[in-house]
Amino acid sequence: MKPILRSLFLTVTLVGWTAGAQDAPEAVPGEYLIKFKASSGGPALAQSKLQGKANLKSTFPGLGIFQVSMKVAADVEELRNDPDVEYIEPNYILKKSEVEPNGPVERLSYEDAVASGYASSNPTIYSQSSADTRVSESWAYQKPLSATGKIIVAVVDTGLDKNHDVFKPVSEGGTGALWRNEIEANGRPGVDDDQNGYVDDINGWNFISNTANFYDDDDHGTHVAGVVVGAGLNIFARPLDESKIEVMPLKFLAKGGAGSTANAIRAIYYAVNNGARVINNSWGGSGYSHSLQDAIAYAYERHVLVVSAAGNYGSNNDTSPMYPASYDVPSNIAVASTSRWDDRSGFSNYGSYSVHIGSPGEYIESTVPGNATMKMSGTSMAAPLVAGMAALAMREAPSLSGYQIKQLVMSSADQVNSLNGVVSSKARVDAVTLMSAAQNMATAAASQPVYKSADRSPAAEAASAAGGCGLVQSVIKQGPGSGSGGGSSGGGTAGVVVGLLLIPLILWQVLRARDPKSRRKYERFKMSSEIRVQVGDRELVGAVNTISEGGLSFNTDQALEKGGLVTMRIQSPDGHEVIEVQGQVVWCEANKAYGVQFANARQGTLAMIRDWTAGMMKS
Repeated sequence: MKPILRSLFLTVTLVGWTAGAQDAPEAVPGEYLIKFKASSGGPALAQSKLQGKANLKSTFPGLGIFQVSMKVAADVEELRNDPDVEYIEPNYILKKSEVEPNGPVERLSYEDAVASGYASSNPTIYSQSSADTRVSESWAYQKPLSATGKIIVAVVDTGLDKNHDVFKPVSEGGTGALWRNEIEANGRPGVDDDQNGYVDDINGWNFISNTANFYDDDDHGTHVAGVVVGAGLNIFARPLDESKIEVMPLKFLAKGGAGSTANAIRAIYYAVNNGARVINNSWGGSGYSHSLQDAIAYAYERHVLVVSAAGNYGSNNDTSPMYPASYDVPSNIAVASTSRWDDRSGFSNYGSYSVHIGSPGEYIESTVPGNATMKMSGTSMAAPLVAGMAALAMREAPSLSGYQIKQLVMSSADQVNSLNGVVSSKARVDAVTLMSAAQNMATAAASQPVYKSADRSPAAEAASAAGGCGLVQSVIKQGPGSGSGGGSSGGGTAGVVVGLLLIPLILWQVLRARDPKSRRKYERFKMSSEIRVQVGDRELVGAVNTISEGGLSFNTDQALEKGGLVTMRIQSPDGHEVIEVQGQVVWCEANKAYGVQFANARQGTLAMIRDWTAGMMKS
C-alpha cells in the first residue's frame, strides 16, 4: 500500500528553567546514609566493609541502612562503587517551611486570644483563617465520636507543648488531642512494654535526644499541631469540644527548625509502625534522598497519607524540586499556600505537575508553647489543614488507603482560576465537598496502584531513558534538585537559564518506520525544524529531527553545556488545544543526538500526543 503523507503544524515553545531561589542542599558535615543490598550478605558483611572507612553512628534495624561518619573522600567513592552497596548519600539537613516575619509578631496568651477579636467564642466557627474553605460547615456532616474512633496524625516537626490547654485531656478541659500509647501508659516505667524499641513513649518521641521528651523549643510544631486539630473544631471556643483527631508529636527538628534526614526517616517509620494514618511534613530541603523516599514509600505500602509542604522560596518545584514534597510516591500530597482570596501566596513554591493542592497559609492563628497563640505564615501552615481535613475524611471512610484519600482531597477541591498552572488540581481545599465525597465511599475497599521505590532523582530518571539516552552532564554535574551540589547559597538564583526556544511554525513530515527490527518503545516521527536555544548570552542553533510520545530529538552545532528541565507548550494541529509537557534534556548515544525526554509527563498529556500522531501515516 502506498504510504499516505500528512503534515502537522505545531507551534512549540520551550520555556526555560531556573534553579529557583531555594538554598543549595546542606548536609551534616561528614555524615552519610548507606544502604546495602539485601543480597550483600547481611549486617555482618556490611559492617566489615565499613571497617576502617567509616565510624558507625547508628543503624536502622531491618532496613539495611547505616548512619556513618566518613572523612576520606576516596573511601566514600569506594563504597559508592561497591556492588553490594545500593546507595550512599549525604545526611541532608531539612528545615521548617515557615516564613520568617518582617517585624515583631504579636504573641497572645491563650486566654487573651479566646477573648480577643482574633478568635470567636462560638464553638461552631472556624477562626484560624478567613479563606472560604468551609471548615466550620463540614463539622455538621461528620460522624460523632461515638460512631467511630479517632484518626492519628503524626506531626513530624519541632515537638509539642503538651501542657497547652488545647492539648490537655478532656478531663482537664482540653480537646484530648494528644496521642496516647496505652500499652506504655499502663506499663512499667523504664521498660519497653510494647517492644517497639522505644522506652516510655507514652505520647510521642524526640529523635534528637532519643528520649520521650518532645517539648517544642521552637513554636513551629505546636503551631502546626493546632492547625491539624483546628480542622475539626474551634480551638478558641469555650468549652472546648473533644477532638476527633489524635496528634502524635515526633520531634526531629531542633530549636531554629533544622534537623537531619536520618532522624526524619526514623520519625516516619515510627509513625507508620505505631498507627498513624496521616503524616504531616511541614519541612523540606533541596537535596534528593533515596532513603527518605524509601521511608515515604514504606508509608504508602501501609496505606498512610503523607502531606508535605511545597516550600517557601516562590520557585517552581517542577524544575527545582523540594523534598519530600517532590517525591512521586502516590500517597504524597504536596501543598502550596494560598491567601484569603485564593491566589498563590507570593512566598509559596508551586508546580503544575508536582504540587497538588492549594491551602490557606497566610497569617494563620494557632497554638504555641507557653499556653499562647500567634499568627504564622508559610506552606508549613497550609499543609496541616490538609492533613487535618484528610484525617476527618478517613473517619468517614476508614477503609480507604492514603492514596484514595489524596484523590478525594484533590477532586473535591474548589477550582480557582488563579491556581491554573500553580498546582495540578488547579484548586484550593474544600472541607464540605471532601466530607461528602468520603461519605459516598464509606463502604469502598482500599486500593492503590503498584509503586516501587527506586532512585527517582531528576538525574537518575533521565539516565534511565531507553536507547542509551542519558542526562546531559554540565558544570553543575546534575540537573536542578538532584541534591549533588550546584546552585548558590543564601537564596540566590542558581544554575543556568535556558531561555525562550521558539519554533514559529513546524512542518512535521511523517514517515512511520515499519521494520520490526527497528521498532522502538514509542513510534517515532521524522520532522524538520530549526531550533534556537538561548543559554545565558549565547544562542545555540540546530535542528529538531524526530518527535514521539517519549520525547523529541535535536542536534545543535554546539552541545548544550548545561542540561536541565524544560517545559514545552505544544499546539494541536487544529489550533484548538495547547498542552504543556515537561521534559529533561538528554543525550542519546545511539543516535548521537540531544533530546528532550518526556519522562515526567502526565499520562493525559501523553495520550493527547498519541491522538495527534495517530493515523498520520498508513501503509
